[in-house]
Amino acid sequence: MKKVILLSVVFMSVFVSCKKEKEMEEMPAPSEEIVIEEPVSEECYSAIIKKDTISMSLNIKGNQIASGKLSYKFFEKDKNEGTLVGEIKGDTLFADYTFMSEGVSSIRQVAFLKKGNTYVEGYGDVVDDNKGRVTFKDMKQLKFEGNIVLSKVDCKM
Repeated sequence: MKKVILLSVVFMSVFVSCKKEKEMEEMPAPSEEIVIEEPVSEECYSAIIKKDTISMSLNIKGNQIASGKLSYKFFEKDKNEGTLVGEIKGDTLFADYTFMSEGVSSIRQVAFLKKGNTYVEGYGDVVDDNKGRVTFKDMKQLKFEGNIVLSKVDCKM
């Protein structure tokens, strides 16, 4: 009787291990990681203040500004047009604005606070690194008092 029980246990063990090997063979091999791309959303904003026009377009991917454009067209002054690269932290957009003005390329840090369907430009003390880049002295001291408010508009095709 012991031999029958022992033989049954051995047979069942072999049967189960063979079945597991067969299941493992049938399972597909893990392929490369599946990468889910976050969609890029396009948003456009504009403000007309007396005879001045400010326009901003953003391509946002997650909390990053994948690309963007910012344009300041001041009446009877040289216009500033350039690109934005940065990120959104909470409800505030921080970006480097690379632009041409009077034939000179410059980089200036900008900040905009999102309020509903608007962005309010922030300002504060700045420092110049003497390499063509101007940054805010203290990000915590920025003021968003509504002097320049960009409202959401349809993006032009």
